[in-house]
Amino acid sequence: MPQYKISPSILSADFACLGEEVRAVDEAGADYIHVDVMDNHFVPNLTIGPLVAAAIKPHTQKPLDVHLMISPVDAIIPEFAKAGADIITVHPEGTIHLDRTIQLIHSVGCKAGVSLNPATPLELLDYVLESIDLVLVMSVNPGFGGQSFIDYSLRKIEAIRKRIDATGKAIELEVDGGVKVNNVRQVADAGADVFVAGSAIYNTPDYKATIAAFRAALAG
Repeated sequence: MPQYKISPSILSADFACLGEEVRAVDEAGADYIHVDVMDNHFVPNLTIGPLVAAAIKPHTQKPLDVHLMISPVDAIIPEFAKAGADIITVHPEGTIHLDRTIQLIHSVGCKAGVSLNPATPLELLDYVLESIDLVLVMSVNPGFGGQSFIDYSLRKIEAIRKRIDATGKAIELEVDGGVKVNNVRQVADAGADVFVAGSAIYNTPDYKATIAAFRAALAG
């Protein structure tokens, strides 16, 4: 049976008390802490930088799952590694030389992920899949929280799962965007094993109960 992981996105947290919010989802049963980094260039929003990642790092024992929605991306990767990132995920469109960027992420001691936007073809994984630790499928267009899941993402998840299984490697398949308790089982059945949830967790009154509901849905 897959080892499912929940990665709450701090994009939907209360930024006025971010350390407390990170501790709260950690204690509620999160497996990763998802850190969405947006630059108001690659995506139409501006969020946080390495200083904020460094500030929240002491508030959790869980890996920081850093998703860089920025372009160009290479120059800031070492800064997020210094800030405490454990996983750094980039978009192929955010770099000129994706293989070099993956090597850079590994060289600074982090796991490397590649993220595909809804319309990004999965063929971009063809020559790098065996070099990475995680594939992140965006099931919404990146830039804002609270969007609805794009249904055709399920076909992409299924196709990527087949490619991952063919490698025989322990590559995680993460999905971000519109993942909720009422659809997480469907997303898991398509092949995902890591689930990013922002508003679906942080907009609820009891984080522990919500994460437990995600796990119950995944076990069903």
